[in-house]
Amino acid sequence: MEQILEFKNNFLGKVLVANKKVGFKEVGFLFCLPSLVLISIFLILPAFMALYYSFTDFYLLRPNEISFVGLKNYILVFKDATFWKAFFNTLYFSLTVVPLQCTLAFLLALLVKKSVKGIGIFRMAYFSPVVTSMTVIAILWIFLYNPNYGLINVLFEKIGLPKLLFLKSSKQAMPSIIFMSAWQAAGYQMMIFLAGLQSIPDYLYEAAQIDGAKKFQQFIHITIPSMYNVIVFVIMITTVQAFKLFTQPYIMTQGGPEDSTKTLVYYIYQEGFQFRNVGYSSTIAIIFFLLVVMISISLKKLLKQD
Repeated sequence: MEQILEFKNNFLGKVLVANKKVGFKEVGFLFCLPSLVLISIFLILPAFMALYYSFTDFYLLRPNEISFVGLKNYILVFKDATFWKAFFNTLYFSLTVVPLQCTLAFLLALLVKKSVKGIGIFRMAYFSPVVTSMTVIAILWIFLYNPNYGLINVLFEKIGLPKLLFLKSSKQAMPSIIFMSAWQAAGYQMMIFLAGLQSIPDYLYEAAQIDGAKKFQQFIHITIPSMYNVIVFVIMITTVQAFKLFTQPYIMTQGGPEDSTKTLVYYIYQEGFQFRNVGYSSTIAIIFFLLVVMISISLKKLLKQD
């Protein structure tokens, strides 16, 4: 609102309003216009194109030979074993990383909330992986997870534990990616939790202390209820982010070994850009979109506070 008033008071705004070319609502619309154009070009239009291509046999090297195939692609997707493998991998990653990452972030927020000397250094240290490129972090963890000379196996060997294959094992690859992803992104959720914790009034804790409540009781009856909306928000955005997993398997495993880290987004990329089956990959993308929408609505209803 302040920006609209500022615009109306500058030279161009005065000229336009004086000439009655634009009104107050039109000025607001002009502010939104660049965003609406960009959203239309890069989100809405591609979404409708993907919906259209999902009913065709569009092959990337034959763009002039597109035929309408109806529901054929959708039938093929539900018979595709690789699709179901990618679906369960995505589900496995999301169901594991969301509680792990949110819990870790909440504990870190409780830790850095304390006003002690040098706490800013710890906050920066926990948040620094978030501002680092995921590609750089993924390459770094490839070296850490190396089964022969990786730092983690060297430490395991020092304390008498057996070496692990990590990314080379179909059973250990996804847990390795989950651990790395939770470590990398927890700092972001930590900052949101920290903002929520700092907004809780101190007098609530002071009143609880006067009533004889212990620290754990204060946490259960004051901190958790006060943070409920923040927790729901963090769970929802973390879940949606988890379902979009792509960079880690693309950089670290290429979906292997034995498709154990192939996710739905990676499968969409592989079908569309590596195998050039744009029609088929568009079908998977539409199903993935509907899946994310359904999960978001379900989570919102499930976590709705009475």
